[in-house]
Amino acid sequence: MIGVFDFGSGGLTVMRAFESVLPDEQFVYLGDHGNAPYGNDAVDDIHDLTQAAITRLFKYGCSLVIIACNTAVATSLQRLQQTWLPEVYPDRKVIGVVAPVAEQIAKATCDDPVQSVAVFATQHTVQSNIFALQISHRRPAIKVYQQACQGLALLIEQSAPEDVVRNEIRNHINALLNAAPHVPDVCILGCTHYPIVEHLWRSELPDSMRLISQSNAAAESLVEYLKSNPRFSSARAGGNTFLTTGDVETVSQRASLFYGARVAFSSIDV
Repeated sequence: MIGVFDFGSGGLTVMRAFESVLPDEQFVYLGDHGNAPYGNDAVDDIHDLTQAAITRLFKYGCSLVIIACNTAVATSLQRLQQTWLPEVYPDRKVIGVVAPVAEQIAKATCDDPVQSVAVFATQHTVQSNIFALQISHRRPAIKVYQQACQGLALLIEQSAPEDVVRNEIRNHINALLNAAPHVPDVCILGCTHYPIVEHLWRSELPDSMRLISQSNAAAESLVEYLKSNPRFSSARAGGNTFLTTGDVETVSQRASLFYGARVAFSSIDV
């Protein structure tokens, strides 16, 4: 089984993309709604919560876990991969959803050049500089401009009124554009919650900026990863599983916003 982890429901956008390209794989989604939002917590607290959730997925039977939360990737993935996994779970793997976006940008051709990128994300993701580092590692010449969108993920998670969300998005876009020397070529929605209101982003962004789909990039990357690492691939045995540390009924009702259909979550402790 393949685990997919997010602090809330945003990772369901990634889960849906995984299911689309890998319909025969068995997935287990874990949303740590009971401890959300991670974006406001201290880095060490986020790391501990992330490690606890991944441990629970391993114990559930997953051999590969994808962290579908950019904040958790930014604060925890490298530490988990370099120290914890080799010592405690040497036969398991944890990967994230940031590198696939950087890889897609780096593959841009001369006919479709990318010289600058705008990243909108949580405070921790921006402070970690993870998108800029991942992009620079592959294409050092690309300029990356970032804007922290404090509280936006929570507004989306709580289904805030559209005009409230739109106003927040507009303010963050204006702040980035005022700070950047020119309009960036590409926009990365650096939080898996943000694509839920992609129509608001598109209506507020300059027409010349194109959006990169993190979910699609992550799905394409997972397909290639499983080709190279077939031992993590497993045939689907029945339906996929959805777990939450929060209130089952509330999480199940709100999940349709991210997943496109009602999802029956089950309760789990981490």
